[in-house]
Amino acid sequence: MSSAEGQGAPAGPARLVRLQGPDELARRAAEEVARLAVAAVEARGAFSVALSGGSTPRLLYRLLADPAEPFLRRVPWPQVHVFFGDERGVPPDDPASNFRMAREALLDRVPAGSVHRMEAELGAPEAATRYQAALQDHFGSAEAPVLDLALLGLGTDGHTASLFPGSPALRERRRWVVAASGPPPAVERITLTPPLFERARSLLFLVAGADKAEPLRRLLRARPGEDPIPAAQLRPAGEVLVLADRAAAAQVG
Repeated sequence: MSSAEGQGAPAGPARLVRLQGPDELARRAAEEVARLAVAAVEARGAFSVALSGGSTPRLLYRLLADPAEPFLRRVPWPQVHVFFGDERGVPPDDPASNFRMAREALLDRVPAGSVHRMEAELGAPEAATRYQAALQDHFGSAEAPVLDLALLGLGTDGHTASLFPGSPALRERRRWVVAASGPPPAVERITLTPPLFERARSLLFLVAGADKAEPLRRLLRARPGEDPIPAAQLRPAGEVLVLADRAAAAQVG
């Protein structure tokens, strides 16, 4: 992935927007979600989004669902179809569950058209198989679906979703959803695979904190000879927007 502000990997131009801090980042992200949702519903009658976990998206989800903010009214919620980019192998009420976080911050508070969670409590291989079937049923095609938007984070090791350094999931081109493992302490995970992220109409990276400065630099300004981090191995066909606070963007020129 390359940045519109400089040279990087050769595929998929990425636009970087610097924000002051996590609150401003969440607000800009909410603006993007609302804009894309309205455009998708006007063009195709529905908006499909893959949510991510983590503390930065939580601020976004709370903002989208806040009745004092305009986004609750601007987003055409009955036409929104919610998916997940990845999940930990825990029950849906576990504090580590991405679904639980999204449900508490957003999904219990908006009239979304449909919510498709990963059934992680069944075990990662079975959950991955079922999620691929759910995607195929929803989109009605044997070809990999085209999501309108995938929200992504960036780990300190450069991972995104549950695509970790050295993971076989990074090389997966046939399956849409696979079981994956993360760093110790080992927890089973389920993740969408690169073909789904690469086919999305829009990717939106949310990156906050000084500990993300080095991986963000490697995502947008890879140096000659550096091994690409997992997030930089994606080759997206759609638009890529990176929203980063100043601490995270400190090493990006």
